Parts: sequence; structure tokens; C-alpha cells
Amino acid sequence: MRLTKLGHACVQLTKDDRTIVIDPGSFSDASGALAAADAVLITHEHPDHFEPDALRAAMAERPGLQVWTSRVVAENLSDLGGRVHQVGHGDAVTIAGFDVHVYGEDHEILHPDVPPIPNTGFLVDGEVFHPGDALTVPSEPVRTLCLPGNAPWLKIPELYSYTREVRPERAFVIHDGLLNDIGLAVMQNHVTKAGEELGREFTRLAPGASVDLAAA
Repeated sequence: MRLTKLGHACVQLTKDDRTIVIDPGSFSDASGALAAADAVLITHEHPDHFEPDALRAAMAERPGLQVWTSRVVAENLSDLGGRVHQVGHGDAVTIAGFDVHVYGEDHEILHPDVPPIPNTGFLVDGEVFHPGDALTVPSEPVRTLCLPGNAPWLKIPELYSYTREVRPERAFVIHDGLLNDIGLAVMQNHVTKAGEELGREFTRLAPGASVDLAAA
């Protein structure tokens, strides 16, 4: 499997001749990401993860393109009928030749008085876990973690605690689109240290960069 970071929280996973894209939002090139997708996974409705206009345009152009997502996003796209599939915690589905297990129910807290919105994390082929905007720990091992590096809902101590709980074999940073070069350097320092604690290598992929997970 090849993992490509397409910007902020958007990643592309390719295996054989099949491709899925996770969270093509407004902080990444959503239209470009969707052009190569056989299927789309969306963790939640925030615009940095879900760009409805780009997704609708791609689905209009390609009648075979389908979406798996949380309840709110599925409701938003309900006019597209059976091409949009609502999934939730505990579901296991086959999507474009990939085995996908769904973990997590809620977005991390953004405001003390506002209930969290739904958030669905996706574990793909027992290899790559994309948690969306949550610090969900799957009940099965995670080899490759898409690690949130920066967010209004995330503190650095929580990053360390999360990697200690998940204990992935490797981690690649996502959710870093709000940072300038100084912030990226500070974040990468902590991500590197979090990996060193576990005897692993954690790092950030630049947008457009890919890694072969079979050889990583």
C-alpha cells in the first residue's frame, strides 16, 4: 500500500490499481484529490475535511464514485441516494477492495458548552488509521497512524499520551495546515520525541509526498 499526503488532513491510499481518499477538505486540493479516487471516506463535516461542492462535482462527473462517512455528512449528501453510505463505530466494510473498520463516535471538544459532533475514524486494511478530529484508540493494533499534529482541540501533552496509547509502528503527521514554518518545526520536534519514546520513527510528510508502507 502507498500512502500519499495531499495536504492538511487529506490522505490517499493506493493498492494495486485501486485508490481511496480520506478527508478531501478545503485546506487541501479537494478537486485534485477526488480526481483519482475510486472511493471517498469522510470523518466529519468540518470544511477542512469535507468540501461538499468539490465532492458533488466529482460525483456528477463520475457516476461510480461513492462515499462512506458519518451521519451528518451522509444527511448532507442524502440527495445522492445509495452512493452515500453512513457508517459508525464498530462497522466493518469492504470499500474499493480495501477492508475498512470504523472506530470512534465523537469529535474532540471544541467548546465547553457545545456537544461534540459525530466523528468516524477509519482503519484501512489493518494498516493505516485516520482518526479524523479525535484521539480514538482502536481495539486492534495500528501499524501506521495518521497523527494529528495541530488543532484548536489538541495540546502537545495529549499528542504524547495518544501515541503512547496507540503505540503505532510508525506515524505520519496530518492536520497541520494551520501552522507556519516555525510552528511546523516545533511540532516536528515533539512528534520526533514521541516516536523516540517508543523506539519508533514518527515524522511529517510534506503535501504531495508518498511512502511505500510495505517498505517503510
